[in-house]
Amino acid sequence: MKEPVKKSYKFATKTALYITIVVTLLMAVALLVSQAFNLWILLGFSALVYITSFFIIQYRVERFIYRRVKKIYDDLTLLESASLRKQPITTDMATLTQEIDKFAKDKKLEIETLKVREEYRKEFLGNVSHELKTPLFTVQGYILTLLDGAMNNEKLREKYLERANKGVERLIYIVQDLDMITKLEVGDLSLNVETFDIVELVASVFELLEMKSAKKKITLTFDMTYPNPIMVKADKERIRQVLTNLVVNSIKYGRIKGTTEISIENLIKNKVIVRVTDNGEGISKANIPRLFERFYRVDKSGSRKEGGSGLGLAIVKHIIEAHDEKIYIESELSVGSEFSFTLEKAK
Repeated sequence: MKEPVKKSYKFATKTALYITIVVTLLMAVALLVSQAFNLWILLGFSALVYITSFFIIQYRVERFIYRRVKKIYDDLTLLESASLRKQPITTDMATLTQEIDKFAKDKKLEIETLKVREEYRKEFLGNVSHELKTPLFTVQGYILTLLDGAMNNEKLREKYLERANKGVERLIYIVQDLDMITKLEVGDLSLNVETFDIVELVASVFELLEMKSAKKKITLTFDMTYPNPIMVKADKERIRQVLTNLVVNSIKYGRIKGTTEISIENLIKNKVIVRVTDNGEGISKANIPRLFERFYRVDKSGSRKEGGSGLGLAIVKHIIEAHDEKIYIESELSVGSEFSFTLEKAK
C-alpha cells in the first residue's frame, strides 16, 4: 500500500509555489521595465526559486515541528509512557495525534482503575476491621464480666469462658482463611495433585454437612445415581474445601425445606464439570461481578448473622484457578443459584 504524502511536504510544496509565483511576477515586471524580457531566463529563474524555496521551507518546518514534538515526547517520557518510548519521534501530526490520544485514553483508564482499587481497598479494610472487631469485643466483654466478679459464680464462669472460647475460635478461623487466601494469591500454596473419585468426595461432604442442612430441612442430593466412580486429577483436600464452601453457602442462603443438588457431567474429552445448584435466595446481577471478592457480602445485614469469615467464595475461586480450571456462576434473584467448576478427568 502506497504511503500518503507527508503533510509537511504538501505545506512546503504549496508555500514554495506561492513564493515562486510572486517572485516570478516581480521578476517578469523587472525584466519588462528593463526591456530585457526572456521567457527561458524567467522559467529557469522560476524553477530555481521553487526548488530553493521548497527545500528551505521543508527543512525549517521539519525543524520547527521536530523541536516542539520532541518536547512533547520528552514530557510524556517523564510520565513513563512505555509505548511512546519504544517508537521513533514522528513529525507527522496525524500519527502524533493518534499516539497522544491513545496515551490519554490509557492514562484515563489507569486512573479509573486506581480509583476503583482504592474504593475496594477502603471497603476491604472496613470489612476486615468489622470481622475482627466483632469476636474481639465479644471475647473482651465476657472476660471483663468475669473479672468484675462473675468468675466467682461457677455456672457463669463456665458459660462465659465457653462463649469467649467460641469468639477466639472465630478469630482463628478468620486468620487461617486470610493466611490461606494470601498464599493462594501469591502462588505460595503447593497443590498435592492425586487421582480420586469425585462422586465419593461429594458424598463425604454431604455426610459432613448433614446435620447443618437438617436444621433448615434442606435436602442434599445428587441429580442422579452415579453407579460408577468418576476419577479426576486434583488436590483432593482443596477440592473438598471448595465443595464444602459451596454447599455451606447454599445451606446458609437456602430456603427452609429447600434442595441443594450436585451434578457431575462430562464437559469435553478430558474435563468434567461439577455443578452445585440450589433453590435459595438467588443473587442479583449487580452483585455477581463482585461475588468472589474477599469479605464481599450480598446481604450486608443478614449474612452477618449466619457467621463465616466472608472469605469462602474468594478461597473457592483461588483454589480452582490454582488448578488452572474455571469457575462459573448463574443466578436469578428469588429463584436460586448454580456454581460450577471444571476439573481434569483422570485418564
